[in-house]
Amino acid sequence: MTKIDTVVKEIIRELQEVKPNQKAEIGEVVEIKDGVVAAAGLKKATYGEVVEFENGEKGYIIDLTEDTVGIVVLDEYENIQAGDSVKALGYQLSVPVSDEIIGRVVNPLGKTLDSDRQYKAEANYPVEKIAPGVIYRKPVSEPLQTGINAIDALIPIGRGQRELIIGDRNTGKTTIAIDTIINQKGKDIVCIYCSIGQRRSKTAITIETLREKGAMDYTIVVTADSSDPATLQYIAPYSATAIAEYFMDKGKDVLVVYDDLSKHAWAYREISLILRRPAGREAYPGDVFYLHSRLLERACRIDDKYGGGSITALPIIETLEGDVSAYIPTNVISITDGQIYLEKDLFNNGIRPAINVGTSVSRVGSAAQTKAIKKVAGRLKLDLAQYREMAAFSQFESELDEATRNFLNRGAKITNVLIQKKGEPYDLAEQVIVIWAGIKGYLDNVPLSEISQVKEKILQTLNLSYKKLADKINQEKDFTDDDEKIFEKIVTTIVENYQSDNNQ
Repeated sequence: MTKIDTVVKEIIRELQEVKPNQKAEIGEVVEIKDGVVAAAGLKKATYGEVVEFENGEKGYIIDLTEDTVGIVVLDEYENIQAGDSVKALGYQLSVPVSDEIIGRVVNPLGKTLDSDRQYKAEANYPVEKIAPGVIYRKPVSEPLQTGINAIDALIPIGRGQRELIIGDRNTGKTTIAIDTIINQKGKDIVCIYCSIGQRRSKTAITIETLREKGAMDYTIVVTADSSDPATLQYIAPYSATAIAEYFMDKGKDVLVVYDDLSKHAWAYREISLILRRPAGREAYPGDVFYLHSRLLERACRIDDKYGGGSITALPIIETLEGDVSAYIPTNVISITDGQIYLEKDLFNNGIRPAINVGTSVSRVGSAAQTKAIKKVAGRLKLDLAQYREMAAFSQFESELDEATRNFLNRGAKITNVLIQKKGEPYDLAEQVIVIWAGIKGYLDNVPLSEISQVKEKILQTLNLSYKKLADKINQEKDFTDDDEKIFEKIVTTIVENYQSDNNQ
C-alpha cells in the first residue's frame, strides 16, 4: 500500500467516525407539526446534526433559517411540546453497520424489526455523505446479471450503474427488482431492498419471497412503511445507501433497490410544506432534484487502488397514466444511466416483463454485457423496436409482402421467447440458448401459443443432458462455434419432435 493510499484511508476513517462536541448547545422548541419541529437558540447547529429533546426523543436538523432551525423527529413526537428544551449533540446522523446486519430487516435508524435481537455494530456510517469524486471512480464494465432475458440482452446493467425502473402501478416494477436480487445467489453480491412508503403487507410478502428463494442470506431489508412518519420515509434511502457504503468500503459489490422514490419525494414534499418552504412545480420544493441527485450519485464503482467495490442502484419510479414527462420522473431519468420503461398495455397483453424496447435504454450499453450475450443480442434491440413499429402499422394493411410477413413472424416469436415467469431468473447459458434459438429462426414455424412449452423443453434438455456445456458457458461467459453446433442439435431435435407429435 502506498503512502497516498494510507492517507486516503485515514481521511475516510476519520470522516466516518462519530465525534460529539465537548460543549452541548441548548435551544427551545418554538413549534411542532406532524413530526417537524421549529427550534430557536441553536445558533451553532449544522445541517444533519442530531439533537435530543427534553423527553429523550431524538431528531436531526434538516432546515436552517436566520432565527430557527427545522428538525425532523426520529421517534415518537406526541410528547414534545412548545417550550421544551432541545440539545444539539454535535454529531451527524448515522446508522450502525456490521456484517451481522445481512439477513436482517431494519428501520432507517438501524433498529431491527424481525426480532428483538439487535445486531452488534462495528461502525456508524453517516446517513448523508458527499459522493466519491471522479478520481476515486472507475468506468462501469462488469455486468450485473439480472437473470431476466429482456434486460440482460437489451438493456444491460453493469456494476456501479444507476438504472431506473419506471412505469404505472401494477406493471411489474418490484418484480424485476426482486428477481434481480434472487439472481445474485452465489455471486458474492450484497443486496439491499429499501421499501419506502409501501403497504406493510406488500413489504411482508416481498420479504417472504426473498426467504423462500434463499435470498435473505445475502440481503438486507430497510423499511419505512406507509404507516411510519414521513420523516422516516425521507431518511430510508439515505440509510440504505450508508449501509451499502460500509460493504463497498470493504471491497464488495452491492445492489440497492429503492422502492420507490416517488413516495420518497412525497414524504419530502410533506416535510418541506410544513417547514414553509416555497412550493414550485407540482407543489414540490425547489431542491427536490438535489434530493435524489445527492442520493444516486453515491452509487458508483470505486477504483481498485482505493479499495474497489461498487454500489449498483435500481431506483423505482411510479408514473400516472404512463406520463414520463411529469416532474419527478424527468428528474430521475436525467440523473440515472438509463431506464427500463414498463408499459401497461404490454403487461395486460401477457408480455411480461412488459418492457417497452423503444423507450428503454442503458447508457452503459454493451460495455456491461458478457461476450456470450453480445454474440446473440447484437441487433436484437433494433429488430424488436422495428417489429413493434411495423406491427402497429401492419394492422391497417390487408395484404403484406412475404418479407414483411416473415419479419413480423420472427419478431412475434422473439417477443414470446423473452417472456419470463415471475421469480424464475435464468442463468447465462439458459439465456443464450433461448435467445439464439429465436434469432436464428428455429422457432419460426412453432405456433405462438406453444413457444413457452418448446422453450421449457430446450432448457430442460440443456440442464439435464448438457450440464457440462451449461457450466462452461456460465463460467467462461462465452461460447464457441462447436458450442453453437450443440445448440443447433438441441433446438432442432426438440422442434422436430414437437412438430412430429403435433402432426400425428
